[in-house]
Amino acid sequence: MTERAQNAIQRTEHTFTIGPSHLHWENDVLTIKIKERVPLLGNKVEGTIKVYPDQLFNHVVALDDQGKHRWGPISPSARVEVSFAKPNLHWKGSAYFDSNEGDEAVSQSFSEWDWSRAHLKDGSTAVIYDVRQSNGAERIIASKFNLDGTVEPFTAPERVSLRKTGWGIKRNMRSEKPTAVELLNTYEDTPFYARSRIQSHLLGEEVISMHETLNVNRLKSNIVQLMLPWRMPRNPTMIF
Repeated sequence: MTERAQNAIQRTEHTFTIGPSHLHWENDVLTIKIKERVPLLGNKVEGTIKVYPDQLFNHVVALDDQGKHRWGPISPSARVEVSFAKPNLHWKGSAYFDSNEGDEAVSQSFSEWDWSRAHLKDGSTAVIYDVRQSNGAERIIASKFNLDGTVEPFTAPERVSLRKTGWGIKRNMRSEKPTAVELLNTYEDTPFYARSRIQSHLLGEEVISMHETLNVNRLKSNIVQLMLPWRMPRNPTMIF
């Protein structure tokens, strides 16, 4: 990922271009063409990702009480095909596709959140946003997205504490059976963000969830802000 200036971004009805990479929507398939370079080392990252949605949703909710940050699950359940030449990488699997937007920086509204999504036996997808706002208020969004295009809210179960990440970030999972929660894998472990695979119990069944934790206070710290450009560089033409 590279932050780019406004003059590097173009959008039409079916295509969104960001620098040398772009997304294109055609015949109910989202094709993502990536042509980037690894920060520091400069190795090329070139390939194609194709996303095949099971169902599309026009559903947007506010993540904060003021409605300045919004989340929309475009396709909570989908199939994905990944084909990269650099590096040589090819695989297929299940996918999730959503959108986030905001009128101000994340650091203005939140202190932390835990998010999870799980595919259920009936083909639906359950998503939980467990948000702690910077003013101390909590906001819990729990929704079940069905294959017929309907959305059902449900009551999120109790919060269960998980072991901290390698960088010492607290993470939590909502589960109907606290003793059934098991941390299976940690795929990304950074000073302010973690992505994990977790087993728990939700809506009457055992589920495997993709899970993320964002610690905004850690993100705002001076040391992390100094580290970020090495992970996600800014294009020299970035306009502030």
